[in-house]
Amino acid sequence: MKFTAVFEPVAEGGYAAYVEEIPGVNTQGETLEEARENLREALELVLDVRRELAEEQQAGRVVIRENIQLAAA
Repeated sequence: MKFTAVFEPVAEGGYAAYVEEIPGVNTQGETLEEARENLREALELVLDVRRELAEEQQAGRVVIRENIQLAAA
């Protein structure tokens, strides 16, 4: 699976960054490399939190959960 990272220079210096496909995944960094690393971490955190919230909402219900893989684009 691939996501689209967007990096924008900010007037004060550094970069703002976000993932186009997933609202809420955004960060910043003083350098482009720092912004990239921070964005990877933000993406992992958002996916982990959303997974935990979904599991909490499913508690006590009968559901079928399975992994899904998207073909490389």
